[in-house]
Amino acid sequence: MCGIIGIIGQTPVNQAIYDGLTVLQHRGQDAAGIMTIDDENRFRLRKANGLVSDIFQQIHMTRLQGNVGVGHVRYPTAGSSSVSEAQPFYVNSPYGITLVHNGNLTNSDELKQKLFTLARRHVNTNSDSEALLNIMAYHLDQTQKIELQPEDIFSAIKQTHADICGAYACVAMIIGFGMVAFRDPYGIRPLVLGKRVLENGFTEYAFASESVALDAIGFEFVRDVKPGEAIFVNFNGEFYSEQCAENPDLCPCIFEYVYFARPDSYIDGVSVYAARVHMGERLGRKIAREWKDLDIDVVIPIPETSNDIALRIARELGVPYRQGYVKNRYVGRTFIMPGQEQRKNSVRRKLNTISSEFRGKNVLLVDDSIVRGTTSEQIVEMARHAGAKKVYFASAAPEIRYPNVYGIDMPTVNELIAYNRSVEEIAELIGVDRLIFQDLTDLTQSVRQENPNIKHFDASVFTGEYITGNVSKAYLDNIAFARNDQAKQQQEKDATNLEMHNEK
Repeated sequence: MCGIIGIIGQTPVNQAIYDGLTVLQHRGQDAAGIMTIDDENRFRLRKANGLVSDIFQQIHMTRLQGNVGVGHVRYPTAGSSSVSEAQPFYVNSPYGITLVHNGNLTNSDELKQKLFTLARRHVNTNSDSEALLNIMAYHLDQTQKIELQPEDIFSAIKQTHADICGAYACVAMIIGFGMVAFRDPYGIRPLVLGKRVLENGFTEYAFASESVALDAIGFEFVRDVKPGEAIFVNFNGEFYSEQCAENPDLCPCIFEYVYFARPDSYIDGVSVYAARVHMGERLGRKIAREWKDLDIDVVIPIPETSNDIALRIARELGVPYRQGYVKNRYVGRTFIMPGQEQRKNSVRRKLNTISSEFRGKNVLLVDDSIVRGTTSEQIVEMARHAGAKKVYFASAAPEIRYPNVYGIDMPTVNELIAYNRSVEEIAELIGVDRLIFQDLTDLTQSVRQENPNIKHFDASVFTGEYITGNVSKAYLDNIAFARNDQAKQQQEKDATNLEMHNEK
């Protein structure tokens, strides 16, 4: 999962992109990058591993000149954590193009072969984003035009859609022409459009993964980019849009609402906060219905995604809601730590208990989901160590039994605690007295309650049904092999040969 932003206007964009990336930091903490186009039509780039606040110092911000730019925060699902695979990527031909991408392509190997066979283009990294950029560049090159028109750009995006499969929300800059943003035909990954009108009447435009980034930089939210749509804005501020995919069908990733997105964001017409409140209401009713025999003294959330969910559960059950865990805000999200050992070691650095809220009580812990189970097991152990008499556990999401191939790092079933296990077996493994999961129907209704026009979701991690339709067992086996922790460590080692030292 990654976060992207792009701004095109008449005023310097470096600070706005930086500010936007800081509020998208939850979407990726491995690396970040900003690229602008200066007044002499040259790319200005800074990218490195680490957090946004650590990467961009005053010297870098001063050099990132220009009134148009893109930014990216990275959480790696394909390739390695090497800075050589951090975004933005760029190609010099044709025109000079740079791109940022959130998502994951499911046919990147075929794309690389096609690029070499048809265009003699070499993809230098394992990143599917670099392959995507080169496919787009190849189709733009086929126009054989010095001066691109909007219809030429939309034609290239249509051909790009036809070539690539998977999930992608992208923003690209083309030197001499402008900025183009596009989204996959299913709208799996989010992308929003905003605008700001200057005093001289000129309209600046921004694209971002979540609406909260627009709020942070003073842009008005306009709408979501539609599935399959491409939007082109030239340097004169002229705005063009066109549907570039056949049979688009909005199927957003439901895990955005469960876990990834900030609660103050709106995605595809849905308030993330409101969706989580509904999740809590429905899960609370299920607990009241199925756990009538349990004596629950207190409801405690695992901060912070589940706070709003747990509050509604407590209200439905008529029991106190308490904050029993204190979160260290300076430790990254354990789910997106790049290695299992790091994930395990970070939990106790991330959370500490308030013992008085546990001592001698039957405690209901609430989390947004259970993925690998490593974090849940340690959190339960902490509750018992703090004196809890009994520990019950509720998950706002159903059992995650299948890999995700659309940009979330759940690549192998062997890492998923729920795969081929019953609820009782999972409960035993994480050490709880009783465990309950949200029903998938209740989860989808919780989100759809905010926008009934969403008819389908990508819920493949729960169902094993992949909406792009090109995910075979061989593909799943391949990514399971390529993305386990040992393989990633080898990729890190190999990738260091490609890196150049960034100026401090």
